[in-house]
Order: sequence, then structure tokens, then C-alpha cells
Amino acid sequence: MGIFKLRKNKKFSYTPRHFDDKGEGSPFQIKHKFDEYRKTVGSNAGLKTKINNALDDLRNNPDKTATKRIIIIICVLLLLFLFIIDFDLSIFFSKK
Repeated sequence: MGIFKLRKNKKFSYTPRHFDDKGEGSPFQIKHKFDEYRKTVGSNAGLKTKINNALDDLRNNPDKTATKRIIIIICVLLLLFLFIIDFDLSIFFSKK
């Protein structure tokens, strides 16, 4: 073992254990489970196209409970924000 010699990296020929030889892409490619069903994944379009695609995905979502949950979370966060900035909600109600 010399003082000035660098160690060489070990090389391995790794093949994944559960890789199917018949196809379905590379085992090293990271892909989400539902990418093929979404429009918003993949293309690098403009801001207007991204917003339109996201709204289209939201409208065509078969899971309505997730949509309701998102709306409830947004409303709670909005009310919390209004409470923090000390917004007076009485301006929306008339005193007769």
C-alpha cells in the first residue's frame, strides 16, 4: 500500500432482481404511479396552459371527497389568515 497511490473504485455489473426482461421501460427510471393518467405531468408549457390543465384535472377528478377536502382546507386557512391580520368581518353584515 503506497502513500501516494489512490484507490480505484470497484465496478459491479448490477442487474435489478425484479426487473422484467420483456420491457416496460428502464428499472432505473423514476416514474410516479399515476403519471400516465395526468395531463399536468411532463410538458413544460406556459403558465396559462399549466393552470388550465390543473383545473381540468380537478374538474375530471372522480374522487369528489378530495376536492371537498381541498376546499375546506383553503377556507380554514383563509379564515386563519384573516384572524391573524385582525380583519373585521362585521363590514359584510348590516346593522339595522
